[in-house]
Amino acid sequence: QVQLVESGGGLVQAGGSLRLSCAVSRRTFSSYAMGWFRQAPGMERQFVAAISWSGGGTSYADSVKGRFTISRDNAKNTVYLQMNSLKPEDTAVYYCAVRSGSTYSTEALSYGYWGQGTQVTVSS
Repeated sequence: QVQLVESGGGLVQAGGSLRLSCAVSRRTFSSYAMGWFRQAPGMERQFVAAISWSGGGTSYADSVKGRFTISRDNAKNTVYLQMNSLKPEDTAVYYCAVRSGSTYSTEALSYGYWGQGTQVTVSS
């Protein structure tokens, strides 16, 4: 049984920064990879970033590479998404997700647990 609680969303101007947090509790497996996905109105959910259990392996969507950084603190069971140089097209609901095992994935279907989502709005 796994629960995820997200925080850190909000409204920022283009070029600004936000840091999203996702706290994981009651995990049923010893190790897990985590990912961030986002969904804009009228759009399908898309991959943003992922990180392995150890934190040594990461992956980013081309649209956010160089601007976003995913990290985790396993002692706190928390994953972060640092978002810099935000653009209006980054506006979306952001979701964190977890999957069992050490290896991350860019496929949403491979993640078994999801957070409730947090709104990020970037104004021009």
